[in-house]
Amino acid sequence: MNRSEHKGKLFIISGPSGAGKGTICKRLIDETKVEISVSMTTRQPREGEVEGKSYYFTTKEDFLKAVEADGFLEWAEVYGNYYGTPKAKVDEKLAAGIDVVLEIDIQGALNVKEVYPDGIFIFILPPSMAELRKRITGRGSETEESLKLRLSQTLKEVSYIDKYDYCVVNGELEEAVARVKSIVVAEHSRVSQNIYKLIEQYKEEV
Repeated sequence: MNRSEHKGKLFIISGPSGAGKGTICKRLIDETKVEISVSMTTRQPREGEVEGKSYYFTTKEDFLKAVEADGFLEWAEVYGNYYGTPKAKVDEKLAAGIDVVLEIDIQGALNVKEVYPDGIFIFILPPSMAELRKRITGRGSETEESLKLRLSQTLKEVSYIDKYDYCVVNGELEEAVARVKSIVVAEHSRVSQNIYKLIEQYKEEV
């Protein structure tokens, strides 16, 4: 059976700010056949951004029409602009046998789970709160007050970890990337309808 005969899988990766989920997603895309889910937005393109690669850019009117038509796996309004994950684009890739990764916050992931319960949900954790504090302060963009708010938010986010299928602790990046890659491989080894098709093929060849 070729790849198009296998439906792709949707991998949803979440985790607190500073856990390293963005870096892990980039490595996954660069080093495997998994493709990123491109979001749609109503904000104006920034310099260097490419339609269909950075985002799908659209008007507020068309975005809200898509919302009414149930056209998103999830969507949100951020500072007056809308962002969403187009359901049709993801479905096209999955139907073509392409795996898709969606890097998203916890609330968005829970919304996706309602629409696509067959998704594989992976939670990225820092090795400790002390390490998370170190990573965030290393960015040089936080005050002590905003840092405390971020760490408090992290504890709230971690409380949703039981909604996920896998947890990967990102203490050492190479190991964390290897673990996420292993999850992708393992999910494709699950007994599924595709396996039964293969067994029928065996019978025809006997």
